[in-house]
Amino acid sequence: MPRPSRAGRRAALSLLACAVAPAAGAQTPAATAVTLSELSVVGSAAPTGPLAGEARGSLSVPSVDRQRATLYGTVGSVAFVDAATLQDRYANTIRDVLKDVPGVFVQERYGQELRLSVRGSGVARGFHLRGIEVLQDGIPFNLADGSGDFYQIDPLALRSAEVYKGGNALTFGATTLGGAINFVTPTAYTALAPNILRLDGGSFGTIREQAQMSRIDGPLDALINVTLTNADGFRSHEAQATRNINANVGYRIAPDIETRFYVGAYLTDQKLPGTLTLGQSLTTPTLANPAAIAGNQSRKVETERIANRTSFLLDVGTLDIDTWAIHKNLYHPIFQAIDQDGWTYGISPHWAGTFDVGGFRDDVVLGLRAYAGQNTALQFVNIRGQRGAQTLNSLQSAANYEAYGENRFWFLPDVALMTGAKAFSSNRTFSDKGGLPGNPRPRFADVTYEGLNPKVGLLWQPLPDLQVFGDIVRSRDVPDFTDLVQQNLLSTTFVPLRAQRAWTYEAGARGRVDRLAFDVTLYRSDLRDEFINFSTNPGLNIPAATFNTPRSIHQGVEAAVTLDIARDLVGPGDTVSLTEIWTHNDFRFVRDPVFGNNRIAGIPTDVLRTVATYRHPSGFHVAPALDWVPQGAFADHANTLRVPGYALLGLEAGVDFANGVSLFVDARNITDVRYVSDVAVVANAAATAGGAGALAAFYPGSGRSVFGGVRASF
Repeated sequence: MPRPSRAGRRAALSLLACAVAPAAGAQTPAATAVTLSELSVVGSAAPTGPLAGEARGSLSVPSVDRQRATLYGTVGSVAFVDAATLQDRYANTIRDVLKDVPGVFVQERYGQELRLSVRGSGVARGFHLRGIEVLQDGIPFNLADGSGDFYQIDPLALRSAEVYKGGNALTFGATTLGGAINFVTPTAYTALAPNILRLDGGSFGTIREQAQMSRIDGPLDALINVTLTNADGFRSHEAQATRNINANVGYRIAPDIETRFYVGAYLTDQKLPGTLTLGQSLTTPTLANPAAIAGNQSRKVETERIANRTSFLLDVGTLDIDTWAIHKNLYHPIFQAIDQDGWTYGISPHWAGTFDVGGFRDDVVLGLRAYAGQNTALQFVNIRGQRGAQTLNSLQSAANYEAYGENRFWFLPDVALMTGAKAFSSNRTFSDKGGLPGNPRPRFADVTYEGLNPKVGLLWQPLPDLQVFGDIVRSRDVPDFTDLVQQNLLSTTFVPLRAQRAWTYEAGARGRVDRLAFDVTLYRSDLRDEFINFSTNPGLNIPAATFNTPRSIHQGVEAAVTLDIARDLVGPGDTVSLTEIWTHNDFRFVRDPVFGNNRIAGIPTDVLRTVATYRHPSGFHVAPALDWVPQGAFADHANTLRVPGYALLGLEAGVDFANGVSLFVDARNITDVRYVSDVAVVANAAATAGGAGALAAFYPGSGRSVFGGVRASF
């Protein structure tokens, strides 16, 4: 494991010294300390009907109510999704989990493959994940170099999802441009029922089975969830099969000590349909790219994860010690057959507590993270999906050392000053062993990234159900190996990119006033050395090239508003509500030597979603929805080609019976609109051989579909 440099160690020690300093005169919190009430706003998705009222938890995993309350103590833009609201609708991917969260752009490409971006993180990256930390149960799920994907997140195995946008994820030690998303799985204490059985099915040959069981026996509790999914897919060569197992076992060692083990196994076998031209996407969207079929392109992933959280309730605050290990095996025949196998392992102590300082409340969070990993990265000539002659024999190593702290000082009963910082040292080492006919000479590269990311902000809570906030934070994104090890048809090259840096300014308000709930944030990020991607040949599925652009700007609006239009409309206790979600994205180059002040391609400027919901106390509910993109994204950074906008109509309906049985139906793209769901961004579409019409860089969206299911809780 690479050792941290002296500068990195000095920065980490200095940060801890500064963060601990306020605690020197700490006392037991006074009885008059301010206690903020729980805040429920748009995005919180508070359950209604038979699922409401869950309030249990344990020392290592608080109740869902406590999770929500803690999240909304954050000085900055956040969102909470209670997975109870997903139980009576079709939820196949994390888009179904996050589609109602403003500021989160999540778009399906095929199967489980998505584009996930928050505030333009990885804006032009054509695959997987960059600039967002994915956590499960507060423990990192990304690999040691920061890369990650979505295949292991099972929407049916969640109890909640917490979205921390940008630097607001400092509570986990994350300070990337996009922030962090924490997917929380249930325990036997927070599960919706001791036993859950579910069967889904519908269009494109989709069938999915889920079973969950949990038990509590004195100080011991346990839960296991198994989900099996098979689907042929909307397009040719899109079949997938996934097998996900999530389990956890907790043990109360003493009244103030609890340990919890998490075990997971995730298997995915996904055929890849590739990209099409714009014309094909709008006329024959079910086609697969000929190169995808000829190379039998696919993605086969086997991941195993074991993690532990041991929690100590101290005289002041709570100490959590997290440890984890992730093994991932990837076989990925695309333009070449990529064969990788690696481990990531880490440890992270995290302490949070409240002090009384001179009669004022002071909330403190302190943490350390050390995690590392190695990945054997091999490549072969792709012969119809099988390994041919070897072309690369390399080893990728990453190590990260981080210290972070955050302090919220309530200098008025309803106003808090937040200060915080994170110090880090991250190393990336690449070793190409050579010795192959096309790659005879060994190559070695080593780069270390270091820095200090400060944060300052104010939170004002004038009413129990109203918060106003503003903050300034610095983020740094360290490149992963997909950025650093770039490939084309001829060779593999290590590119020593600079870290992406940004100052982000945000201001917003969230809360409820009578029948109106709202969550609105305005932000601006001034970036230096942003990672910009473009595909050299999208049709062959060659990973995108990455470069640093000197300056760029990301700014936008994240807004969600819900109005309770009517109550007692048909009968006592029924409700009609209307929700409008708007994400405005303005991402631009600034005097770039090649692209000037053009828009950064890949994500549309405006994404809107309107949902009207009717609920009856008997358990019946219906919710028509309209997803509208007025103007599609640019396909190239030269801004010569833009995809058309679109509007999709959907309808969700179901009934929850008092005996724990639920039935639901979910109809999507009812009018069967032909549209482009995502783009593999290129530098200049006009420069494509044969013209822009020959550019195969587009993922067609799925056509009309209907899914239904039954769920039994007992």
